[in-house]
Amino acid sequence: MAANGGTKAIIAALAANLTIAVLKFVAYFLTLSSSMLAEAIHSLADSGNQLLLLVGGKRAEREASQEHPFGYGRERYIYAFIVSIVLFSVGGLFALYEAWGKIQHPHGIEGDFWWVPLAVLVGAIIAESFSFRTAIAESNPLRGKQSWVKFIRNAKQPELPVILLEDFGALVGLVFALFGVSLTLITGNGIWDALGTAMIGLLLVGIAVVLAMETKSLLLGESATRDDVAKIRSAIEAGGTGIIHLKTMHLGPEELLVAAKISIGRTDSGQDIAKAIDAAEARIREAVPIARVIYLEPDVQRVSAS
Repeated sequence: MAANGGTKAIIAALAANLTIAVLKFVAYFLTLSSSMLAEAIHSLADSGNQLLLLVGGKRAEREASQEHPFGYGRERYIYAFIVSIVLFSVGGLFALYEAWGKIQHPHGIEGDFWWVPLAVLVGAIIAESFSFRTAIAESNPLRGKQSWVKFIRNAKQPELPVILLEDFGALVGLVFALFGVSLTLITGNGIWDALGTAMIGLLLVGIAVVLAMETKSLLLGESATRDDVAKIRSAIEAGGTGIIHLKTMHLGPEELLVAAKISIGRTDSGQDIAKAIDAAEARIREAVPIARVIYLEPDVQRVSAS
């Protein structure tokens, strides 16, 4: 995976989630808090998701083959889509299932270790904050002046939006768990623990749906950004070549397909046309380095009858 694919952010999130998952499971077994169980499963699901992103990034680096002549770059999108499914099913639906059971049979925090879930949750919030900060630092160079919502919607690298949403969801989920556990300890009524668990479940389902929608768009094939399309147009036209139509599509986060039909003069020789195409391709690659697969088709511009 390319350095800007967010490998550092993935590894930071993986280390944090594995550690936090163990602590949350310990807290659950000591107190039988449903919020702690939901959060433990959440952290476990996030850890699996980060491993999936790393595997997807590694598999996407394979060289193009005869069977897959455009390479495997879009495999990163497939693994990101699987992440959304795992987050929805393992994280969100399990939390909602656990909350429903706890609402039907509420019970308070059990055992003499009532303080353990509070300590684990506060520690987890601190750890997740560091992970979230790393994801933000990794994303800022790519985000530029875009808002965070626009960055997540427009990013062609799936890993960073996934990690950002997971870390954000983890922090909010921890606050929900702290809310449920604290009110259960104060009131002795387990319904608050169940409500905290339900809030975690709804949060994870919502994040999973957003991730699925964004990665589905990438899987279907997204065009280059408006800025890159403008650069490609300018690069083609810089040699005095007209554009009849232009299409682009991401073959992967760092690989762009450019296909265009360009206008030529009626008296241009084959040698002149070949030189014009070669020069246009060179200008496109200089303007947009990720434009690695370029097809330019020459044609005579037809003037429509008025």
